[in-house]
Amino acid sequence: MYAQKNWYNLGDPAIVRELSKQVKQMRINKNMTQQQLAERTGLDRVTISRFENGRAATLLTFVEILRALDKLELLDTFTEEPEISPLKVAEIEEQYRKRASSKKADPKQKPSEW
Repeated sequence: MYAQKNWYNLGDPAIVRELSKQVKQMRINKNMTQQQLAERTGLDRVTISRFENGRAATLLTFVEILRALDKLELLDTFTEEPEISPLKVAEIEEQYRKRASSKKADPKQKPSEW
């Protein structure tokens, strides 16, 4: 089982190194060399090497590498669905009927003979 990493305990440079290490492992798992990844991304091999070693890289470089590794779905974790406030939930719930009501007798109708 995979142990979840506590990112808050890491400094920013350590987080960059960890992300870089994970990307390198993804590349290796795909049995791809740095040169092959560079060709797929259109980046220089040195750029790939620097990225994998946790050196400065742009967010664009990160996205290009994820795309080349067919791992763009990892970006799903960055999308956050808007949450409905508790007040809005209560307001919506008030609109729903809470109980059935009995039928009121229509004064124009004759009573049933049953």
